[in-house]
Amino acid sequence: MTVLHLADEGEAADLAAFLSRLLHYDRSAAVRLQAAGTALAVFGRPPSFEVLAVRAVRLAKPYESGLDVTLDVTVSAGELLESVDERAATSGVPGAVTGPPWAGVLPPRGGWRAETGLPAPDALRALVAAAVAEFRARTEELAAEDRTRAELDRIGRDIWSRTVGETGLPVRAVHAAQSLGFLRTSGAPGSGAGAPTLFSSGAWLRLRTPFGSVALRRAGTGALGISVR
Repeated sequence: MTVLHLADEGEAADLAAFLSRLLHYDRSAAVRLQAAGTALAVFGRPPSFEVLAVRAVRLAKPYESGLDVTLDVTVSAGELLESVDERAATSGVPGAVTGPPWAGVLPPRGGWRAETGLPAPDALRALVAAAVAEFRARTEELAAEDRTRAELDRIGRDIWSRTVGETGLPVRAVHAAQSLGFLRTSGAPGSGAGAPTLFSSGAWLRLRTPFGSVALRRAGTGALGISVR
């Protein structure tokens, strides 16, 4: 099995935590790995949020053999998690699996530009908390016979499809970032070290934080900006 040498124990722990969160939403989750040089990108799609999650991992060296070659493979998230050795700061690369459809359509590599209007991290977390509270309140108000999956989904779509201010970013993308551990604080209080940034490239929006990104295609933009690779 190919072995990846991660930069340190912290990188290994963060990778394991990310995979664990993906598996919480989908026990059969797959992830696409793309590596070049000492950078590894791990792509996943938690089904509850309809976004692509991206965790960047720093590598100490490309591969066990030290060869400067690229890696691009879709694997089982569960098998990848089992191969992570946090103490040794290594991870094996499991055998390839037949990738789900999303794995063939990734955000573009470049052409990203910063967008304005994104609230501060505390405001984003408060926005998600308010949306969760509203969902609970509205579903608890339903009579037992009306609490169907279709009605719960309708309420969820109504709440999570709302946009963050004028950014066009749906609230569900922020919820995904928080649920996957991407919106946690970093640095000293008030330092702004953990402030997320919103980017766009063609049809895509990307919410990036120091801990990972979520990306999604904007509604009504057709096939523009798709990167099939």
